[in-house]
Amino acid sequence: MTQAPRVYGSERDDLEPGPQPGRDYRELTGGPLDGQLIEVTGWTEEEITTGAFLITPHSAYGPGGRASYGPTFSRPGGPWVWEGDTP
Repeated sequence: MTQAPRVYGSERDDLEPGPQPGRDYRELTGGPLDGQLIEVTGWTEEEITTGAFLITPHSAYGPGGRASYGPTFSRPGGPWVWEGDTP
């Protein structure tokens, strides 16, 4: 059985941590959140094209550090790539 990707921000014990119908997601590639999805439902186009700093327990700065992810402009609507970590 193939497991659906985990959505960023879902809890490890969530019964359904995968994507939900009718919602918009971007895949996170590279870095500490590789393979997870971020829900962007309701985000403005500016927010989506800016990307996000996401809290992660696995950053280069330890728990609570942030991983920067941004869109791949050559693939609109495609995955967000890891840009590095920040405290």
